[in-house]
Amino acid sequence: MNTEITGVIAMFILLLLLAIPLGRYIGKIFTNEKTWADKIFTPLDNLFYKLSGINSSTQMNWKQHLLALLTINIVWFLLSMLVLTNMSWLPLNPDGNPSMSADLAFNTTVSFISNTNLQHYSGETGMSYLGQLVLMLFQFISAGCGMAACAVVFVAMKERTTDQLGNFYFYFVRSCTRILLPLSLVLAIIFLFNGTPMTFEGKDTTTTLQGDTVQVSRGPVAAFVAIKQLGTNGGGFYGPNSTHPLENPNYFTNTVETVAILLIPVAMVFALGYILKRKKLAWVIFGVMLLGFLLLLVPSIITEVKGNPAITTLGIRQPMGSMEGKEVRFGAAASAYWAINTTCTSNGSVNAMHDSMTPATGMFAMLGMMVNAFFGGVGVGFLNFYIFIILAVFISGLMVGRTPEFLGKKIEAKEMKIAMIIALLHPFLILVGTAIASHIYAHNPTAYAAWLNNPGYHGFSEMLYEYTSSSANNGSGFEGLGDNTPFWNISCGIVILIGRYLPIIGPVAIAGMLANKKFVPESAGTLKTDTGTFGLMVFAVIAIVAALSFFPALALGPIAEHFSLK
Repeated sequence: MNTEITGVIAMFILLLLLAIPLGRYIGKIFTNEKTWADKIFTPLDNLFYKLSGINSSTQMNWKQHLLALLTINIVWFLLSMLVLTNMSWLPLNPDGNPSMSADLAFNTTVSFISNTNLQHYSGETGMSYLGQLVLMLFQFISAGCGMAACAVVFVAMKERTTDQLGNFYFYFVRSCTRILLPLSLVLAIIFLFNGTPMTFEGKDTTTTLQGDTVQVSRGPVAAFVAIKQLGTNGGGFYGPNSTHPLENPNYFTNTVETVAILLIPVAMVFALGYILKRKKLAWVIFGVMLLGFLLLLVPSIITEVKGNPAITTLGIRQPMGSMEGKEVRFGAAASAYWAINTTCTSNGSVNAMHDSMTPATGMFAMLGMMVNAFFGGVGVGFLNFYIFIILAVFISGLMVGRTPEFLGKKIEAKEMKIAMIIALLHPFLILVGTAIASHIYAHNPTAYAAWLNNPGYHGFSEMLYEYTSSSANNGSGFEGLGDNTPFWNISCGIVILIGRYLPIIGPVAIAGMLANKKFVPESAGTLKTDTGTFGLMVFAVIAIVAALSFFPALALGPIAEHFSLK
């Protein structure tokens, strides 16, 4: 077990060693400074601009940025619906997989264009290779859109008065070609050499050790897994996701995939420090995120390593910890570490079944998504955190009798109204959705018995987790829930759409309005936002506004289940 803990610590240290220089590189990409990638990718970027008729030097205000983002997402939505509902007769379908129903195609499409990647289907049987390739493209696009929106906010936070915030397509294309593409290429090669398939051939016939003949699904898996991890997408090529031995063959690939989950979200924080020339502010933000992350991670690892108390009471030893739903090649500690990594970001990939984890770990995984600001998704993680910064600045200003200011811009009623709407939207979507589903099930459990394999406390947790994952654009699930039904496909799809785009629109609008205001130089009365004290204030706001909103729901689910095991 000590070896497992050492592995977790080594993965986190490796993450920091890679994320800090990557953050500086991302900062240079967004500020259009010279990098090693210019000679390779500038011709590619120019080709995209030429084919699409885009002038990447045209300056946009915040409204134009949002219009561009929403427009291209609508186009990709229509393309995906066309492909997914017609896969059966389209090319690249060697295994003859069927087309999707309209409700499942809707859920899958909005899930992948929104960086959620919630999968109500099993990839190897529910998707053709063409469908997988389209979804792989969307994993680049959705991550690139999140990074571009974050770049707009970074630029808006600079100390000057302007409504010209760069060009959305410039940020978007460079995010895809100069950050996501080269990193994905490196990871895909690593996976390929470790046994992950990369082919367009159909199923392979294999004879097992006990003499059975089985059909093993293959496909362009290595490329798919690379961007799924780096872009905090999380959609698996196979139904079991990264628990599948061909999607995550060994402990080395598990380490690479685990580090990849947090790599860009952490790097974006340091990119902020580089762009604004405020490294201290970046470290304060990183410290707050890290504190929240560790408060979820440490008890999760301890709980999983100790084992399931219900099994202990049967007199069964658990020297490897709680191993239900986990892979022996990874172990309890590494699985718990992945679980918190994937739910504190909007990744959602799994290397163990979250439904089988102890109730406490399941709760901490849900809390990571409920807060949705401890690192978060690529780009959008900081946008969520930015809302809490605005709230903390405003509350702090009221407490000390000063006009709320952030980076030289006064925060007034309009910005606060938007911030509060966005902050309350997340719990509203999760709790209302869970309440509706619980009402439907409770009033007709016979008709909807297929929904829940585990009624009672755990069944409630399964429904709560599904809407939490949808609203947080995470995509993981408690897989005891029978979710491929019109109700779950449509309701989760609606929650995904609202939970993705309003939390992008809100922060971009606030940042754009603040950027257009008169810059006020710092004075003796200015509230310092790059101190540990302010960091603790932000953490307190997150705990009160976000985490405590969900306590009653958690008490009905994982908390009640936890005490029922004693």
